[in-house]
Amino acid sequence: MQLTLEFGGGLELLCDSKKIHNVNVEKPNGEDKLTMKDLLSWVRTNLIKERPEMFLKGDTVRPGVLVLVNDCDWELCGQLNTSLEEKDVVVFISTLHGG
Repeated sequence: MQLTLEFGGGLELLCDSKKIHNVNVEKPNGEDKLTMKDLLSWVRTNLIKERPEMFLKGDTVRPGVLVLVNDCDWELCGQLNTSLEEKDVVVFISTLHGG
């Protein structure tokens, strides 16, 4: 499944300082849909190059990380259970950074 992932607010530093990633994520075996929980696991394994604890806590994002799926707050879409579709755009922004 083709997705665009964007990282901001300092999170891009965990992904080789690259803000936008066009990725192809496979659905888990036997599943007919890809969820945010699946995507976060994929991100941990394939994109995060250092200090994953700065992005993830357990199987979800750390407090202070805003997640948008197609410009909609994931808290309104179902959080970890949010189903993703082909060509979706998922944005991760840390709200905890210096200024």
